[in-house]
Amino acid sequence: MIVVTRLNATQFAINPDLIERIHSNPDTTLVMVDGAKYIVTESMSEVIERITNYRATVIALTQQFSSTGYLSGPRALGLVDDFDEAAAPDAAPARPRKI
Repeated sequence: MIVVTRLNATQFAINPDLIERIHSNPDTTLVMVDGAKYIVTESMSEVIERITNYRATVIALTQQFSSTGYLSGPRALGLVDDFDEAAAPDAAPARPRKI
C-alpha cells in the first residue's frame, strides 16, 4: 500500500496494483481499475516514485525470502526503527500450503 493525501489534507492508503492510470491536469487523479477516481495533492511524479519504492520493497522481500526460506524482522529490512526483535517470535520456515 502507498499513502497519498486527499485535497482536504486527510491521508489514505491505496493498493498501487489497482491503479489503472494517473492524470495530472492540473490536479493529480488516480483512476482505479474499477473506475473509482481519487484526486490527491501529490504530483504524478511523487505518486510514481511511491509506487516504485513499494514495488522495490516487495521485490526485495521476495528475493530475501526465496534465498533463505525465512523472512527476517522488519528492522533488518529497514521498514521500522523501533522493532523489538527480542519480543518477536522467531522466523518460521516456509512451507507449501495444503490445498
